[in-house]
Amino acid sequence: MEPPTVPAFLDKLRTLRWDDHRYYHQCRINQTLHLISALSFLVAYGLLFVDPAAAAIVGWCVGMVSRQSGHIFFEPKGYDDINGCSYAAKEGFKAGYNMRRKAILIGVWLALPLLLWARRDLFGLITPSTGTVGVLGLSGYWHDLGLLWLALGSGGVLLRTLQLCFLRSPAWGLAWMSKILTDPLHNIDIYWRSPIALLQGQRYEPIDPATAH
Repeated sequence: MEPPTVPAFLDKLRTLRWDDHRYYHQCRINQTLHLISALSFLVAYGLLFVDPAAAAIVGWCVGMVSRQSGHIFFEPKGYDDINGCSYAAKEGFKAGYNMRRKAILIGVWLALPLLLWARRDLFGLITPSTGTVGVLGLSGYWHDLGLLWLALGSGGVLLRTLQLCFLRSPAWGLAWMSKILTDPLHNIDIYWRSPIALLQGQRYEPIDPATAH
């Protein structure tokens, strides 16, 4: 098994970022939605230090909704001429959460509010909050839901990181986790021009086939 050396880690981080961009972010609308998502996640990161429940609500309801909407509704899902592969092939070798894994994660995310509404103590696993909680004055229900969503997001990242450590190598696992945590900053860096390009009529980024392989 390949040891998680610094050069190996950095090389895999660059590979993951480049593959994610060229395979799944060709549409300028998707890129623009990722820019909105990235800004909201930075807000969520700041809220983590003062109100973790509110941070999770912002991250899931704004960051994840805008991010995944771009993939579901706007990103091409046919044969990828630029990269020379089918959508099914891309889904097969994607290191992180492909659309099937995302569907499961989103399904759990949508189910948690209903489950918490039906059983406020979550079958004895939590003590329900009452009144208003946190700096944003969330009600007890929303505060508890936010913490559940925070646990879901954190658990999803840790689970896939451990899977990649065993399926590929520790370097791959650590690189993927680092990519996910730093995606907001990286997305702002590479997609801040996307709204301008979109307003100029450019629906898809003109990726050079020579650099795509």
